[in-house]
Amino acid sequence: MKEVRRTIPEYAQGTGADAAAGRAEAAERPRLRLSVEQALRTFVDQISGSTDSRERRDELCRALGRAEAYEGRSLDALQAAYRTGVQVAWRRVAEVGRRQGLSPTVMSQLADALFAYIDELASLSVQGYMEARSFSADERAELRRRLLRLILERPKASRTAIARAAAEAGWSVPAEVTAVALPAQARVLRAALDDDLLAELGGGEPHLLVPGPVDAARRAALLAALPERRGAAGVTVPLPEAADSLRWARRTLDLVDAGVLDDEGLTPAEDHLLELWLLADGALLDQVARQRLAVLSRMSETQRLRLTETLGAWLETQGNAVETARRLQVHPQTVRYRLRQINEAFGDQLAEADSRFALEAVLRAGRLRRRSPSLQ
Repeated sequence: MKEVRRTIPEYAQGTGADAAAGRAEAAERPRLRLSVEQALRTFVDQISGSTDSRERRDELCRALGRAEAYEGRSLDALQAAYRTGVQVAWRRVAEVGRRQGLSPTVMSQLADALFAYIDELASLSVQGYMEARSFSADERAELRRRLLRLILERPKASRTAIARAAAEAGWSVPAEVTAVALPAQARVLRAALDDDLLAELGGGEPHLLVPGPVDAARRAALLAALPERRGAAGVTVPLPEAADSLRWARRTLDLVDAGVLDDEGLTPAEDHLLELWLLADGALLDQVARQRLAVLSRMSETQRLRLTETLGAWLETQGNAVETARRLQVHPQTVRYRLRQINEAFGDQLAEADSRFALEAVLRAGRLRRRSPSLQ
């Protein structure tokens, strides 16, 4: 393996940016070391007359060829790796032969067997490569849809299952992902989507999975593929948490549709986490509001609204009556009058930190809900 990495750039691992690229390349070839070990084991078995490990070796070699095809590469690097491998193997066999005093005839037979064996491995990888290249675009898209469903599956699929499906689909497994929720029946220019995205564009809840964060360049590319220029991006999370990112993206889009959040083209959930949290469970929020605002139940609706607006502004300004008046655009004396009513109604609740926090959360959520009749 060391000699392969040293002599073949595609398999090399350097430092700095090169190291990062090397790690990504290593992730794309998860079977490489395993394949080398299996190939050596099978060669030893073969010259000793056993064929027990041949089937496992054959599949690993084909998988290496398929991986190259899925990534859009030629077989040049893999073939070079085979050549390097046989050279290293022969040097070591020759050294052992000299130490053991093997005859030239035996050494010649070993050489013939070794080079024929490497040709066999290369042929198996070519088979795998050609199998993968024979997939149609529709078949490849279906493999990627299956992979996306597997990643979003609950209970979570194993890393091994995801890695296997990703190799079959020709997708490099990233450490982090961001889900993007799209409106129902959204028009998408498939040809404009980046090739590293996973997409499910059918059904009532179309969505995408983006490797890494949605930075400015990725955002621009996504919007270019969306004629309506609408969607919501979830939070960037580790791959196993992709379903959470999609759930938050979908909820963000729902709040945009409800008029609670502004339409930003591709609205980032990251910028609206507080709103998502406060409005996560409407029924539970109603219960907390009834509990915390029960002292206002005997007042008229107009009076309740006036006092809750004043209380909310007062809590947010940390008890500053002048700033509260400025926010509400009323006279400070009016605020002081209302605060006396609030103190009479809530009493000790305003002196307890937990109660003040609960009141502020309820009042903030109430203001958000009032932006949309559908959330009332």
